[in-house]
Amino acid sequence: MQCRYKDGSAARGTVGTESATIALSGREERKAKLKGLVLGCTSSYTGPSFEASDGVLSLGYSGISFASHAASRFGGRFSYCLVDHLSPRNATSYLTFGPNPAVSSSHASPSSCNAAAAPRARTTPLLLDRRMRPFYDVSLKAISVAGEFLKIPRAVWDVEAGGGVILDSGTSLTVLAKPAYRAVVAALSKELAGLPRVTMDPFEYCYNWTSPSGEDADVAVPKMAVHFAGAARLEPPGKSYVIDAAPGVKCIGLQEGPWPGISVIGNILQQEHLWEFDIKNRRLRFQRSRCTH
Repeated sequence: MQCRYKDGSAARGTVGTESATIALSGREERKAKLKGLVLGCTSSYTGPSFEASDGVLSLGYSGISFASHAASRFGGRFSYCLVDHLSPRNATSYLTFGPNPAVSSSHASPSSCNAAAAPRARTTPLLLDRRMRPFYDVSLKAISVAGEFLKIPRAVWDVEAGGGVILDSGTSLTVLAKPAYRAVVAALSKELAGLPRVTMDPFEYCYNWTSPSGEDADVAVPKMAVHFAGAARLEPPGKSYVIDAAPGVKCIGLQEGPWPGISVIGNILQQEHLWEFDIKNRRLRFQRSRCTH
């Protein structure tokens, strides 16, 4: 069997079903068996998706993914928290199946000063449109930069009109369909116009972020927000969309996608947030997090 990915990577191997025993978190040493898992043994591969990796864990919304099997066994939910992609090696992201206490506690009424200060989870519908499977699609309403909503055609976010938006932990850079990409980079580059431009593939807008004294330039990254249905707003840190590309160089870390076409919220824009996929109730919850557990 051969499996191909959107970035051109491909893997060839043997696929079968198997049972797996996994350890459960908690003080007690408990285990659970997952039956009927689809596992693959790779005999050869090409492309960047498999470089420096021991394997791929499927989190997609499909009948054969590990996430679907595990989530159905543990409350219909799974969550992950991604650390900064430039964090030291001892900083780790994590993946949880079942209700995540860190998300659940954020909905409770605060009973102490610490609880009151805890970040609040935002909630938006998880659409799970059949046409978008195995991806997790969401309803995006708008994008704003420096507090100003950008003029992006509604069709870009609408599956019926040839658009749509998915969250993908397996894609690094966020990909926006052409009308959205052009609007966002125009707004960001306008705010960064005082910095000297440099060239660096695969990015369109890169800047020399070094001052004459050799220190980082004292330039504020304009605030960008992604507005989802249900008044849920993602406000990523500036380093998640104006990213470090080389010493002294920062780039607008977005890529242009075709139109008509799907926009992808990649894992760099998701970093330093906890994301809970409530498949059972079709809800996506997210909140700022240091990813400690």
